[in-house]
Parts: sequence; structure tokens; C-alpha cells
Amino acid sequence: MLGELLGEEKGKITGYRVVQTAGAGQKVEVSFQGSGKLLGIEIKEIATYASVMKPGGYMFGSGQGIIMTKDGESVCWVGQGTGRHKPGGGMSWRGAVYYETASQKLARLNGAAVVYEHDTDAHDNFTTKFWEWK
Repeated sequence: MLGELLGEEKGKITGYRVVQTAGAGQKVEVSFQGSGKLLGIEIKEIATYASVMKPGGYMFGSGQGIIMTKDGESVCWVGQGTGRHKPGGGMSWRGAVYYETASQKLARLNGAAVVYEHDTDAHDNFTTKFWEWK
């Protein structure tokens, strides 16, 4: 069951890298940075996600990132998800992330399963929303 909306962010894809073109499928690495709020705290994030094209036209990806607060506290995450191309460009991703932090302000994220909706447009802008999964 979806719980509380934990945060939202907006940002930009900053780079693409082709990692693999043959064999088990085309693999592309995407780096992005964003800003927003998580648990009501202003954040900035940098992250990288690698995805593989699967039969049926969808993508499966996994990634990791670092989130920093204005006070210099950090939280790291790892996650996985599936994505599909949207008409007119961009992607629509759905998945889950898991956080680890020593921050007292963000400690609630430790051990929590957090699901996300991550949508990009044709100009590499993105919006993401995060919910606690209970």
C-alpha cells in the first residue's frame, strides 16, 4: 500500500553513455541532477542510472545516487525500475529505491522501501515523486 508522499524533485539529464550494443541488449547509462524536497528538507541530488532495452519495448534499469541537504548532510540510494518511451519523446519510469544515511533528519529513510514515479520529457527535463511503500 502506498503511504505518505515523501518528496518531489525536478531536474535535468546531464549525460548519456552507451555501455553495450550487442549481446544481452543495448545498455545506456544516464546521469542526472535535480533539486527539490525530501521529508520537507531542501535537497540537491546527483545520480546515474543504467538501463537495458528488453523484448517488448520496455527498459529495465538500476542506479545509485547521492542526495545532499543545505546543511551538508547526505543520503545515498540504490534503486531499480522499469521504463517505457512516451509518445512525443521522453520516458516514464516506475520503481523502488532504498536509502542509507547517518543523518538524524533523514534517518526515517533507513530501511524504508520507497517507490517512485520518474518522468522525463523530450528535452531531458524530469520530475520525480517519492512515496513510502508500507
